[in-house]
Amino acid sequence: MLDEFDIFIDFLKQHDLRWTPQRKSILKVFLQLEGHVPIDDLHKKIRSEDPTIGIATLYRTMKLLIDAGLAEMHTFNERTTYERLYQVGHHDHLICKICGKTVEFEHPLIEKYQQEVCERHGFALKSHRMELFGICNECQK
Repeated sequence: MLDEFDIFIDFLKQHDLRWTPQRKSILKVFLQLEGHVPIDDLHKKIRSEDPTIGIATLYRTMKLLIDAGLAEMHTFNERTTYERLYQVGHHDHLICKICGKTVEFEHPLIEKYQQEVCERHGFALKSHRMELFGICNECQK
């Protein structure tokens, strides 16, 4: 079975791009982090392992990871985060409008009703993204 490294290397080859030590390091660190990773946190972690990797290289590599289908970029409350995609099940998001906390959730009835709405309107559902904005328990206190 292919892993993220195999997929990324293959993607780079298909686009006549090189598999560089910087790209390898960025992918390795990104895969070590869980959930929604802010670019600043990712940059700090990468720089602690390889101080030669700049923010521009990080942004370019993250764009390649998105194009390769390995990562997804989210912008919640004007804050950009990256999330691992490969072998991660579908989920939706609850986002706190104050602190930016993001909670992932799934609910079978939501999935069922979305499919019913699409069928009622003659749509063939290919994908969707649900983001619910509110205020988390900690910020309500």
